[in-house]
Amino acid sequence: MAHAAAHHPAVLHADLDAFYASVEQLLDPALRGRPIAVGGNERGGVVLAASYEAKAHGVHGGMAGWRARQLCPSITFVRGHFGEYQRLADAVMAVLADITPAVERISIDEAFLDITGATHLFGTPREIGRRIRAQVRHEVGLPISIGGARTKHLAKIASQVAKPDGLVVVEPGTEQTFLDPLPVGLMWGVGPVTERALTSEGIRTIGDLARARPKDVERLLGHATGAKLSALSHDEDPRRVSTGRVRSVGAQSAMGRNTPTSQSVRSVLNHLADRVAGRMRAKHRAGRTVTVRVRFVPMRSVTRSLTLDAPIATTLTLTEVAEQLVWQAISDQERPSEAMPEISLLAISVSNLVPQHVIQLELPLPPADPRRPGSATGVARWALDQSVDAIRAKFGTDVVDYLPAALGRRRGVPEEFRELAEHEL
Repeated sequence: MAHAAAHHPAVLHADLDAFYASVEQLLDPALRGRPIAVGGNERGGVVLAASYEAKAHGVHGGMAGWRARQLCPSITFVRGHFGEYQRLADAVMAVLADITPAVERISIDEAFLDITGATHLFGTPREIGRRIRAQVRHEVGLPISIGGARTKHLAKIASQVAKPDGLVVVEPGTEQTFLDPLPVGLMWGVGPVTERALTSEGIRTIGDLARARPKDVERLLGHATGAKLSALSHDEDPRRVSTGRVRSVGAQSAMGRNTPTSQSVRSVLNHLADRVAGRMRAKHRAGRTVTVRVRFVPMRSVTRSLTLDAPIATTLTLTEVAEQLVWQAISDQERPSEAMPEISLLAISVSNLVPQHVIQLELPLPPADPRRPGSATGVARWALDQSVDAIRAKFGTDVVDYLPAALGRRRGVPEEFRELAEHEL
């Protein structure tokens, strides 16, 4: 099946709907379906966000609390859980990163994705949008709107048209037909002041702006702003999704429906740690923060993180840290009975990345932490990983099975490395 990626760039804009309010309704089911405001109160203060039920009465972010009460007498004010906002937003970004590493996060609750290279794996932009929406709903429990197009500007407009909780993909060749009837205020960079200036000249829709002479628009708004908006009204947007520097490296593995055991968890985590640590070493990177994600049955994800004193990039150390965090996440689950909760997915990511080309051996001062790269154990693990990397580079990635708990059974591992594993690891 041919996909758009063969001929056109494919960009998605993912935007969580009424994010703060939606989180509050997720945390407290009694608030679902009711008009709520995050922040403010009936006497004053400022509303930070409003649910769609409150927006239907004219309530919006930035409004005084007393005015929100006037417009919607049944509104409920909540204080907000800002730690939960960050945690859940990060969980959504992890879902996006499962689709493509080309994710540009532009705020806590929205991001661009370049899925040009992902269409051969996951299907058309529309199919990928559906997949993301379903996964975010099931794993995180939040509504998300997604717009798709060939440019960032149009993808963002499409996501606004898709709200609430929808998906709009603008197919190549239909861009101008889609844009022309939309209000000019939907354009990225058109605020209330600019919109008033445009409407004062009879420019109310994006089509009106596209038909206006660029020189007239520049005279009205200034050269830079006028030229940019004139170009955007024709969907001329050369910007690409920018990921900047690599902020994290991660991998995940689906497990079906599995009751965790020490052996099964360690096996999966070691496989993931091998992939993640190998990618870091290939880029001469190490990381201080290890994060694991555990998806419990049915479809509830939990994350746990640990920031180490020193950056790591060795497979066995990453496995051990991840294992500690996974069992912490499992033990933290509330269980009405003694039955072990079932899990369906494990994921590892490492962030707070720094360059690491060599390892400096540290003095053997107590207490010796084997997780420190410069300890005797850390250096031994690093040497082993470097040797395994060299073998794989020469003979292929499948020639060595990385199973530190049973290194003697590795295919193709020289005897001296087995001895090193047995005595140092």
